[in-house]
Amino acid sequence: MLITYSFIFVFLFVIMIAYITIAKGLKIIDIPLGRSSHTHPTVRGGGIIFPIGAITWFIIFGWEQPYAVMGLLIISLISFVDDLKSLPGSFRIVFHLLAIGLLFYDVGLYNMHWYLIIASLILTIGWINAFNFMDGINGITAFYSLVLLGTFSLLNNAPRLLSSFFTTTFPEHWEPFFPGGLVGVLFLSVLIFTFFNAKSKAMVFAGDVGSISMAFLQSWMMISLMVETRQAFWILLFSVYGIDSVITIIIRLGRKENIFKSHRLHLYQLLVNEKGLPHLFVAASYAIIQLGINLLTIYLTFTNRMNIGVFLFLLMGLTIIYILVRQKITRLKLT
Repeated sequence: MLITYSFIFVFLFVIMIAYITIAKGLKIIDIPLGRSSHTHPTVRGGGIIFPIGAITWFIIFGWEQPYAVMGLLIISLISFVDDLKSLPGSFRIVFHLLAIGLLFYDVGLYNMHWYLIIASLILTIGWINAFNFMDGINGITAFYSLVLLGTFSLLNNAPRLLSSFFTTTFPEHWEPFFPGGLVGVLFLSVLIFTFFNAKSKAMVFAGDVGSISMAFLQSWMMISLMVETRQAFWILLFSVYGIDSVITIIIRLGRKENIFKSHRLHLYQLLVNEKGLPHLFVAASYAIIQLGINLLTIYLTFTNRMNIGVFLFLLMGLTIIYILVRQKITRLKLT
């Protein structure tokens, strides 16, 4: 197994170097604009390594869950085309819905109540857009994805890794909810992307193909986890990005702005652009805070302390903290 993963790592590393070289030649470059948080032209679309990693897993590890992988391929291809030439949102959404439909088929959602299907659709579309909007500074997609993939891997292997910590309360009949090999390959692909992206002067950006494909994969993991455990409290694993995205959208709607156009109003953008904090510091802070929330969520769930009251308390508390920090940054900007 170690030899297999070593081969995959080298293969994906070579793919990344080859893509950067080709992208430079074809001028697949992100040029800084007035609302950008970067200041120099950078190769765009390096996140193509994520779906390539997933397809590599699919081929090597036994052709599992073909419909979900087909959905990933569809959403990745249309996103990469969008990186090359901007496509109308109405055109993209057709392919997004097709990809999500294939994902839902593979995880067995169509056997569940209709309202759960609708809720899952809203969650998936919302997460894909939120994750895409949050990909705006060096390192943030890389660090945050490493935390989420690590969390899902921990939960996927909970009987082996966590049962000794919760000897009296560990859930009975806990089963893996996601292909373990896929999580491992994705982790390697994100590590490679981190090497080229998490720098003060990034060599490559994820692009839509990276952020949207990764969000699709994370939605796959989240829905699989919820279906297996029959619990929705796991949404807290997405809370840092989720709160920043939702509050920012509310603010922009209040200003009567087009929420689909680029902007610099997310908290991470204010911290970088207005407060002058380093990209990697802000990106790491987001990831570390989410890691803390994830570990707390796991602890509360595995000790039978998680319920609707605790869930709402945590969500409201995190939202209030976010608003207070945001207000402080905004006041600093005005002064």
